[in-house]
Amino acid sequence: MKILPLFFIVPVLLINNTSIQKTNKVVQFDISKILNARPVTTLTNNKLVTWTKGIDGGGIGDGYLTMSAALFNSDKDAHALPDDPLFAANGSHPAIELHYSNTDSLNNQACTVEGEDDIEFDIPKAKYAAIYLALTSAEGPSSLKIQLNYVNSIELKNFILPDYYQDLAKWGNKNNMTEKDHHNIDLLKIRPDPKIVLKSINISKTKPGYLVFWAAAGVKAY
Repeated sequence: MKILPLFFIVPVLLINNTSIQKTNKVVQFDISKILNARPVTTLTNNKLVTWTKGIDGGGIGDGYLTMSAALFNSDKDAHALPDDPLFAANGSHPAIELHYSNTDSLNNQACTVEGEDDIEFDIPKAKYAAIYLALTSAEGPSSLKIQLNYVNSIELKNFILPDYYQDLAKWGNKNNMTEKDHHNIDLLKIRPDPKIVLKSINISKTKPGYLVFWAAAGVKAY
């Protein structure tokens, strides 16, 4: 199991995203069909579009802001999400693109999972050397079972995703900063069998923890 704090390394990522983009091995997975929440306040047409389902408290608790939204909000020392949702590649992970945008005031940005439940999404069929899932767990850690669905078999992997207490600030539903740091978005790295074609992924969790699934990407095995 390898879990990386995604936001902690953003300053490095945003200035160097060329090396991994040259290979065409990285695939950003389309998870739009399972997105069900807007946990990020954006600045769209010079107006704040406030998050509607947050990152903790079963979705009632606080959310994130983009940097433009935070600066518009006159926040001091804002540890906000970068305006560009593409977190560039570095030595630890490939580029991965989240689903929030300052140009979008309508569409959902993430998938939340409360209590005991599961979600599944299709991916482009291919052989993958690594899969990266961008996740946060609030209200404590989340116990996850990742089911890799190959074309003719399945593989199960168990992980404990820690509570997200680190790095990012968070904001209430009136866009008031409630805590200036402590929180993050983690990347869970999974190694599938690179010799078998993978077609979909299922994520299930037990009752404890409030899970937010932000994005997913894969690195092809060729």
